[in-house]
Amino acid sequence: MCTSLSHYPSGLSVDFHDNLRFKAGDTFAVKLPNNGPFFRLNLYLSSSKASSSRICSLPGVGDFFTEKRPTPMLDTVENPMHLKNLSSKELKQLSEDVRSELSFIMSKTQKSMTASLAVVELTIAIHHIFHAPMDKILWDSGVQTYAHKILTGRRSLMQTLREKDGISADTSRSESEFDPFGAAHGCNSISAGLGMAVARDIKGKRDRIVTVINNGTTMTGQVYEAMSNAGYLDSDMVVILNDSRHSLNLKLEETPETSINALSSTLSKLQSSKLFRRLRQFAKKLAKRLGKGMYEWAAKVDEYARGMIGPPGSTLFEELGLYYIGPVDGHNIEDLICVLREVASLDSTGPVLVHVITKEEREVQKYQKGETMTKHQEGASDSDTSPSCRRPQTYSDCFVDALAMEAQRDKDIVVVHAGMGMEPALQLFQEKFPDRFFDVGMAEQHAVTFSAGLSCGGLKPFCIIPSAFLQRGYDQVVHDVDRQKIPVRFVITSAGLVGSDGPAHCGAFDITFMSCLPNMIVMAPSDEVELVNMVATASHIDDRPVCFRYPRGAIAQLTNSICNGIPIEIGRGRVLVEGKDIALLGYGAMVQNCLRAQSLLSKLGIEVTVADARFCKPLDIQLVRNLCDNHSFLVTVEEGTVGGFGSHVAQFMTLDGQLDGTIKWRPIVLPDHYIEHASPKEQLALAGLTAHHIAATALNLLGRTREALLLMC
Repeated sequence: MCTSLSHYPSGLSVDFHDNLRFKAGDTFAVKLPNNGPFFRLNLYLSSSKASSSRICSLPGVGDFFTEKRPTPMLDTVENPMHLKNLSSKELKQLSEDVRSELSFIMSKTQKSMTASLAVVELTIAIHHIFHAPMDKILWDSGVQTYAHKILTGRRSLMQTLREKDGISADTSRSESEFDPFGAAHGCNSISAGLGMAVARDIKGKRDRIVTVINNGTTMTGQVYEAMSNAGYLDSDMVVILNDSRHSLNLKLEETPETSINALSSTLSKLQSSKLFRRLRQFAKKLAKRLGKGMYEWAAKVDEYARGMIGPPGSTLFEELGLYYIGPVDGHNIEDLICVLREVASLDSTGPVLVHVITKEEREVQKYQKGETMTKHQEGASDSDTSPSCRRPQTYSDCFVDALAMEAQRDKDIVVVHAGMGMEPALQLFQEKFPDRFFDVGMAEQHAVTFSAGLSCGGLKPFCIIPSAFLQRGYDQVVHDVDRQKIPVRFVITSAGLVGSDGPAHCGAFDITFMSCLPNMIVMAPSDEVELVNMVATASHIDDRPVCFRYPRGAIAQLTNSICNGIPIEIGRGRVLVEGKDIALLGYGAMVQNCLRAQSLLSKLGIEVTVADARFCKPLDIQLVRNLCDNHSFLVTVEEGTVGGFGSHVAQFMTLDGQLDGTIKWRPIVLPDHYIEHASPKEQLALAGLTAHHIAATALNLLGRTREALLLMC
């Protein structure tokens, strides 16, 4: 026999069997229907004398603690098909439910979702009008897609976001059929969407292509290349610009906020209407028949009129060949649905851009409720901080302190920063040297060539770009810097594994692609002291380009103050610990794991030499020779892919005849596959780069395989 109790929210029922015993104050979990969240309820007994501890009453809503607000409308949505028949009122309620869900997940996971909070209505409107996965919906930025993930069957997995074996922070083709293309760094959605649109036309299909871009995206060259090509090909596709900064200009304080009012809303609806667009097309054809002069005059009048209606910058999209509609209030779901329905209803419309205004900071204030959250930005650490907790000093802090000291002494030092977002330490440098700091946003190609121009003008540019973003500017690194031997100082941040940001932001390749350039000096610090010295070294190099990398996270050992950097002799490594049995030659941050491995091996009676290479190029060949001459085994360790530091060591050893003798060499590098998001420790373990892995490799070389296995257990 069981007792069934029903209570708010609707549909919640709890069965208590006779053989279950409870006492007052007990807590149990209740699962909401439709894959809803868990609730924790405190039990109250109607009488303390109840012999069987049966529950006679369930307290009111205010009597028990719930971890989140109820989301009745969202609980009915398992996939986008469930949005099709919802009324405007129900869609508004769904918007509030999705916001509540995102806010709850944000508080639980301590991962910022403010960018997705700002596009809740837009996401719902897109899925209400278009028919994914048949229609292809592409996003430029992963941080805007969390509402999209919730609505496309991944709600129950959202708390595993960025965790090992959890869901990706970006869109992923392998994760869901609703993700037709992977979003990571931005700027790729229009290019990919245009390709899908052309393929659709060739194959005679009728699916819609929708791409969502943002302000950061509008700073990248690929977006305008794609728009220009879309205008030329005139393929049907919808580009939605989510304008959360209210302007297409980076300097927000110098530009007026794009206003949304009744007039602009009416004009946007008029622009998207079938009648208006057909009349416009008819007028174009009529003007062409009247002659070239009349057509050009009509085109100028049309451009002038639309420029008067739209916000500053809107005519740029028209020049590129996209029909501009907007601005549209991104938080008014009726207006969004009205405009998108009109856009989706016409055939052979060519590329259309819908300018949607959202207010991200409003969502932050509304849903964070005073809590300090670290905004997750590409190129910034994913660890959260709060005013009450002192944040550990990072390599970035150390670098900026050292660079500020150099800039204080040398007035020619300037900084160029590229990437999405900026680390707090760099913002402090910008405040201290506002006239010598240039943030170009997600325009890495421009950043590299701009730095080359600064150098040619007699300045000393430090070009700061996260490793994964430097890949986009590699052609400029080759032709505009290295080939001309222009002394640009590349500071490669977020090098190596980046924890929960996964493969999208992993800095795995920079050692390889920078060290193959003929004129490039490639170095990496093993700790914060070496980082300071390398800043000084780079500032003194004025005859060729140089780069150095450092990882995310806390520094190797906390120092009270940053001392003046001492320039390092180019191509000179160092020995940190001397032994005789085996040599570990580390590069960059992996030197610290080599030292930890040495400590493990010393307990087993093995004497290990640990050397810090410092330079991948030019390589300290004398150091490598000495290690080969004095040891039977050499292990190189780096947090980079094959083709990097270890390959340079092997190249020298081969040409020098070292491998013809008795020396045995083993490289430890990142595996030849992408390492998915996980904690930094978990990623290092997956990559085989922990101190235990290094020590086990040494033991295997020494023939002590049993001890190697025991070490890894």
